[in-house]
Amino acid sequence: MSAEMDALVAGVTGKLEALEAALYGLKQVNGRFTTEDGLVTAEVDSNGALVALSLDEGITALPPAEASQLILQACRQATETAGTARSNIIATLNESLTAPAAQGPGQSGQGPDSARG
Repeated sequence: MSAEMDALVAGVTGKLEALEAALYGLKQVNGRFTTEDGLVTAEVDSNGALVALSLDEGITALPPAEASQLILQACRQATETAGTARSNIIATLNESLTAPAAQGPGQSGQGPDSARG
């Protein structure tokens, strides 16, 4: 019985560590993109919210419609970068949570209520 409990505790501990790592990773995610011409740099947080926007002075030479398109492009690309990073973290978490736990001899894989008589 002690080996079964040790295996259960180890499994739960591993899943908790995976969850904590994912939460930490999600807090660290950001996306940053600079347009090819270097006129616009956008940075977003893990939720895709714009946290920084840098405009080079050269953007003032562009027509407003072109400048706005560059800004939107930078924001969109930064958001996609952050989204990809978030997806990778969630995929890793899902893999660790759905991985079959190592079962020792005599373990049936039943839930905790199965011990009740």
